[in-house]
Amino acid sequence: MRRAVVLMAGLLLAVTACSSGQQAAQNRQGQSGFVSGNGNVSTFAAADRKPAPELTGKTLDGKTWTLSEQTGKVVVLNVWGSWCPPCRKEAPELVAASKELGSAVQFIGLNTRDLDPAPAKKFVQEFGVPFPSIYDPNGKALLRFRGQISPKAIPTTLVIDKNGKVAGRVVGEVTKQTLLGMVKDAG
Repeated sequence: MRRAVVLMAGLLLAVTACSSGQQAAQNRQGQSGFVSGNGNVSTFAAADRKPAPELTGKTLDGKTWTLSEQTGKVVVLNVWGSWCPPCRKEAPELVAASKELGSAVQFIGLNTRDLDPAPAKKFVQEFGVPFPSIYDPNGKALLRFRGQISPKAIPTTLVIDKNGKVAGRVVGEVTKQTLLGMVKDAG
């Protein structure tokens, strides 16, 4: 009996050690605690829209981008990480939507939890992303959207109307068609 208890304790210790090692590796890559949504779409009537918080940050190419400077344009804000499989899947959809909508709509990415900008830049190059992305390795910019975006729901896309109010949200992967409809409703 004692031998069985010792064996079980050893097995439990081994499983725990393997799990914590994998979790530590994910944490180093910025992958800890993310939850991908199911593509749930929420839209808000104009009277029910809440203002988007102020967002200012340095983009991956070193320029400053500010949300309040976009007033008068619909803005599509996509929260992503290079390490996120659903983000990789939706990237071609976002690229296609941004190309179709052109300069009438301002697209901005919010890259979060990439602890080094190199993987994020590689992602942008690999998918041919034509719009800027704010680099937010520690998630501080993302936390400004608390109540509108869960800091763990990546990817998430917000559509912000011409008055700077949140018109819609997709938690999880977004498709081009969904995005085109949301932008039309926001504009």
